[in-house]
Amino acid sequence: MGKVTGFMEFERLAEEYLPVNERVKNYKEFVLHLTDDQAKQQGARCMDCGIPFCTTGCPVNNIIPDWNDLVYQQDWRSAIDVLHSTNNFPDFTGRICPAPCEAACTLNINNDAVGIKSIEHAIIDKAWENGWVTPQINPNKTGKTIAVVGSGPAGLAAAQQLARAGHAVTVLEKNDRIGGLLRYGIPDFKLDKSGIDRRIAQMEAEGVTFKVNQHVGENVSAADLERDFDAVILAGGAEYPRDLPVPGRELEGVHFAMDFLTPNNKMVAGDVVPNQIKATGKHVVVIGGGDTGSDCVGTSNRHGAASVTQFELMPQPPEKENKALVWPNWPLKMRTSSSHEEGAERDWSITTTALLGENGKLTALKGARVEWKDGKMIEVPGTEFTIKADLVFLAMGFVSPVQKVLDAFGVEKDNRGNAKATTDGEGCYKTNKAKVFAAGDMRRGQSLVVWAIREGRQCAREVDAFLMGSSSLPR
Repeated sequence: MGKVTGFMEFERLAEEYLPVNERVKNYKEFVLHLTDDQAKQQGARCMDCGIPFCTTGCPVNNIIPDWNDLVYQQDWRSAIDVLHSTNNFPDFTGRICPAPCEAACTLNINNDAVGIKSIEHAIIDKAWENGWVTPQINPNKTGKTIAVVGSGPAGLAAAQQLARAGHAVTVLEKNDRIGGLLRYGIPDFKLDKSGIDRRIAQMEAEGVTFKVNQHVGENVSAADLERDFDAVILAGGAEYPRDLPVPGRELEGVHFAMDFLTPNNKMVAGDVVPNQIKATGKHVVVIGGGDTGSDCVGTSNRHGAASVTQFELMPQPPEKENKALVWPNWPLKMRTSSSHEEGAERDWSITTTALLGENGKLTALKGARVEWKDGKMIEVPGTEFTIKADLVFLAMGFVSPVQKVLDAFGVEKDNRGNAKATTDGEGCYKTNKAKVFAAGDMRRGQSLVVWAIREGRQCAREVDAFLMGSSSLPR
């Protein structure tokens, strides 16, 4: 815990952002991590709650009270050791995790939760600044070889853990750079890609081999991987987007969100991107109210869109949750992202009925308001409307991982098209194929980066045990 009376003395202190008019001019990160004194004060709010629900609320089970207390004591060196003991990449989660740990914070029952995410952000940034993040090289090599398909957070976590166990790990990525959806799915203003690059350098020093432009089912044979490696981990993302089957879907100007976000990330990285989708001077409509939709809003604002409107099919959530009812679980409540604050009109309970155009080009979106009764969506008569739209981005979630990869290995799937593998009992994370394991979105479907890290770590332990008979890797 922090200070005995800290939770009564100090208020929650949020991280500061650069002003909107500054940050929309570029793609740089704009969240300023807490100062040492601010982090100490925030750590002081961690109370002696007896049962740290924050730890169980966190998918990687971060030992949050311990590093909160260490930050309160200003023992930053020990704090990063505790943080790294459960989380390979706090530099990612400290920036982009929605922080389910804070929803589970005991103080959150009748007060504002401890700023756990902001403390994590401060710890990892200070660790990099002081050179405390170094390769952990295992001199004792096992001679076992492992292929990891996919270099997102699940694949990277699994690869790092297995390399530290002494195995020879090769990570295969279908894109031209390592990082998966961390690299090409999340805008740079939320996660600067230099953070990925320094982790790759660390892992290369630990013995991990990275190969790009390696697409299983196209230029890489699943049979060859099974033959050449002692184990294979499938750790790709859930990349098939949910479509919108309405009249006009084929019009020019209607795009999946990733067809907008991924080329933009490549442009920011310095690539020349032919026919890049630009929102400059255009009226943009984003369909879908989640993080991907928010990223489309923020990117459109940086392009200089004439207007940005975001529609969500579900009803508008309450401003505040009923904590007595939902704590310590993740609550449904109104959430406004930094991108929304930069400029966007938002509306809820909206269905798109048609996309309108002229000469094959999108000009407008036709929609209506809906109500939900007995679990069914009902269009409200007389609420039809038409809104000008030059671009429509579909950000309604992702259905499943790339089927071609699963089919290439002959992996059995669940009813959602994910790789079928359990997370408990004998044979955790193991598919129906003897040497093939699955973790992250490839196994559980679309989820959070922190869940991918958890699954990558746990899968690594199971692979280590499969190859060596037992494992000392943490689960």
